[in-house]
Amino acid sequence: MDGHTRNVTDAARLLELQRAAQRKEGLTSARARIDRLYQLEDMVRKRADSIADAISADFGNRSRFETDLLETMVLVSAIRHARKNVKWWMQPSYREVGINFWPGAAWVRPEPLGVVGIVSPWNYPLQLALSPLVDAIAGGNRVIIKPSEQTPNFCDLLHRAISETFEEDEIAVVLGGPEVAAEFSRLPFDHLVFTGSTGIGRRVAAAAAENLTPTTLELGGKSPAIVCPSASMTKAVKAIAYGKFINAGQTCIAPDYVLVPRERTIEFAELIIGEARRAYPDLGPDYSSMINERAFDRLTAAITEAELGGAKVLRHPAPSDRARRVLPPVVVIDAPQESLLMREEIFGPVLPVIGYDSLADALDWVNSHPHPLALYLFAEDAREQSRVLDRTQSGGVTVNGTLLHIAQEGLPFGGVGASGWGAYHGKQGFDQFTHQRAVFKTGFFNSATLLAPPYSKRAKSLLKFLMR
Repeated sequence: MDGHTRNVTDAARLLELQRAAQRKEGLTSARARIDRLYQLEDMVRKRADSIADAISADFGNRSRFETDLLETMVLVSAIRHARKNVKWWMQPSYREVGINFWPGAAWVRPEPLGVVGIVSPWNYPLQLALSPLVDAIAGGNRVIIKPSEQTPNFCDLLHRAISETFEEDEIAVVLGGPEVAAEFSRLPFDHLVFTGSTGIGRRVAAAAAENLTPTTLELGGKSPAIVCPSASMTKAVKAIAYGKFINAGQTCIAPDYVLVPRERTIEFAELIIGEARRAYPDLGPDYSSMINERAFDRLTAAITEAELGGAKVLRHPAPSDRARRVLPPVVVIDAPQESLLMREEIFGPVLPVIGYDSLADALDWVNSHPHPLALYLFAEDAREQSRVLDRTQSGGVTVNGTLLHIAQEGLPFGGVGASGWGAYHGKQGFDQFTHQRAVFKTGFFNSATLLAPPYSKRAKSLLKFLMR
């Protein structure tokens, strides 16, 4: 039996094992969920240094500070939020009963779905594997994780850590390449979470549909930043450069391109490069590498294509280094519409800047493309803020900043349209990974008996009264 077949077989075995354990346990208690969340936090905190080392090794270089800030800290915050609130989230929600059914009672019970599968990506391998796990645990579920093979050192560490912390009938990790991920998506999970590209997301959704498995798809797309006429240029430049160049742009909600008033495009582009030089003066340990040579080569070719097509290109003065996969920040002004930079999600430290003549033109531009996972709006004028929010659609929004909406545990994180469906984080994640089971209980008198056959004159009179 080869590794591919063994891993797929193991995933199927784990699914049946966890499903049997779920049936045996029944409704998972609040205490059990809280205990698992404590175990998860302890697992992550004890291995924080090893996690940062493993991720950096997989990238070639990954800023340790960025791993701690964007992955470990965000994850620990999510765990603590769920642990604090799960007991209240589990409470039944009582609903109104129509007068026709008095004296009955109606309520909704949030119940575990069963076994949740998670297919996670490489760009934030800790956070995007374990954040949905937090919400699935809060929902009382068992979980199997399939992390990306692009981060092998982290995958091995995660597999060992989960195995040492949890029983395999609670939480488990399955390793393997794209073929394993494809077969994993076809397993009859009670819910499947996928984070990744739109193209692969379509295949995952199709595979899951074979078993009518409900899915949460967190995809991506070209997330715009709109710099409105009333925006603070200083605020916009700092926030957009931060959101774009952190993790070398390998962030699913990074600003993909920026729309700026046409008369300010050159000024804005020069300020962005200046901010990149200030933040990463020598592209040292705080600046992350591209994940692999293919990603490096793709963007290098895309920059050349845009420049040959007439775009103005501003570069960070540090040299590119293919051996270390270090691609310095680049700003591209007016890239050709047919170029790769304008067709595909960039996923790297390259920022196209597009000039617009009116805010209406900028909104038309955004609305002529598929709905993005994130939108960034910079405006000091409240009317401009409302106009952009009212006339666009996106998974989430940060106003006068970038990335920050994803760190709010009180807000759902998810896409819309081509950027995905379903959402998690906090209460939204708890709801996503539970079945809202409707319950009606008759009172001491069941009024429905008055309308049961044979339909007497009294029943007909009563029905007429109820339909008045």
